[in-house]
Amino acid sequence: MADGVRLADVLAGLCVTADLGYGLPPGEAVRACVLGTRIARELELSDDEVRAVFYTSLLEHVGCTAYAHETAAVFGDELVMNVAAAKTNLADPRDLLRVFLPGVTRGRPGGERARVALFAIGRGARFGRAFTTATCEVARETARRLGLPPEVQRGLYHVFEWFNGKGAPSGLKGDEIPLPARLARVAGLAVFFDRVGGPELAVAALRERAGGLVDPALVAAFAARAGELLAELAAVDPRQALLELEPDPVETVSAQNLGEAAVAFADVADLKSPFFHQHSRRVAALAQEAARRLGLDNAASEDLHTAGLLHDLGRVSVSDAVWEKPAQLSSLEWEQVRLHAYHSERILNGSPALAPLASIVGMHHERLDASGYHRGLAGNALPLPARILAAADVYVALTQERPHRPRLEAGAAAEELRAEARHGRLDADVVECVLGAAGERARVRRSWPAALTEREVDVLRLVAAGLSNPEIARRLVISPRTAEHHVQHVYAKIGVSSRAAAALFALEHGLLS
Repeated sequence: MADGVRLADVLAGLCVTADLGYGLPPGEAVRACVLGTRIARELELSDDEVRAVFYTSLLEHVGCTAYAHETAAVFGDELVMNVAAAKTNLADPRDLLRVFLPGVTRGRPGGERARVALFAIGRGARFGRAFTTATCEVARETARRLGLPPEVQRGLYHVFEWFNGKGAPSGLKGDEIPLPARLARVAGLAVFFDRVGGPELAVAALRERAGGLVDPALVAAFAARAGELLAELAAVDPRQALLELEPDPVETVSAQNLGEAAVAFADVADLKSPFFHQHSRRVAALAQEAARRLGLDNAASEDLHTAGLLHDLGRVSVSDAVWEKPAQLSSLEWEQVRLHAYHSERILNGSPALAPLASIVGMHHERLDASGYHRGLAGNALPLPARILAAADVYVALTQERPHRPRLEAGAAAEELRAEARHGRLDADVVECVLGAAGERARVRRSWPAALTEREVDVLRLVAAGLSNPEIARRLVISPRTAEHHVQHVYAKIGVSSRAAAALFALEHGLLS
């Protein structure tokens, strides 16, 4: 991968991850970016402000996985909940009853509808603040890791504040909310409602939210030219328009920074569920080392490492209600799971810099005997990199706990992998190289980041796994009050206030091994 790749081009592809993870169709983030940037230009904002609007609009939903685990536990399908919330004027309590609750309970048994309704009415506001805080913290940290300027990081942290000051994470009001955040929010809602019901609905929905959720002055600026702006958006290729609108100077990334972007999005995907934490990083490292053992050159090994990082981006398109189901999946649920490899492939195909890896990523669940998915390929149709990625993915998955089974120790996982080779599903030579790579001695850590103590690292790992303070206390054989103090100290040291952001910190610093 050559240097000089446009950052916007890479992110326009990878942000499909955020679209799918929020329950939106692919391309929603790109459309919001184009609309927000055009409005910013018409308002004659400074170049720095336009740049901040550009990236804040594009990455508005990049924290989509931050609260997926908790949301699915309450509402069943976090993707359905996300869309229902987007349709709801959350500043109007009446909309909770007429829009949100019907949206999240449609088709569910009466008892489930009653449970969800009681939760939403009694604890919905507290849940919403926690959801927004986690989402915004993860978005801010992802922007930091992508090397985006502080204005973008701040915009993403405050993009879901309410104009009336009753929102989260900080309760900012009016002009206290950064302008890029206010404008990105208007653009995001405009393209959402335009897709649902056209320009008239987009204008009506924003006017209903003006002064409550969103800035009335920016709503007026949009509404004055909404028909023309949305017609222009519909008439162009949004991706091409995004590249043409990117503010000067155009941001480029080196091959190294492209790898760092891949790590950042891999971590976003793995935040989907505590069961997936560090899966993509481990697959990438194992596949890269196995590739070297099999004689692939450095460039091919590096490419396989990137493919390993990004192979499960499509997993965000499937609800945690499916991924965390402890029982056997239904045929419809299994079909959703089978499509995640397809979505990963399509996400990478959306970026010219990553497209060469798309086919390999799409094959990571294929098997030599044609029993895999999503295409059912077999034998010689599976190139060596795809065989390596498949074996590495199986090994790492076996050594991680899943809702329906405990994790396997290394020896038992090795036997399972060799059995797959004996049955003709995995390449036997590749399996041995993957197992050899997995047997490498891990480095011994000599110090912990953010001045964390050994006990605080233990606590951080349990927080990342989704355990509550009482559960942490039982696991570590300490009092609940002591566990609570440990959690507070950890949050203070690493500068976060949500489980998702703590898990992201642990992922970034390799603390979950």
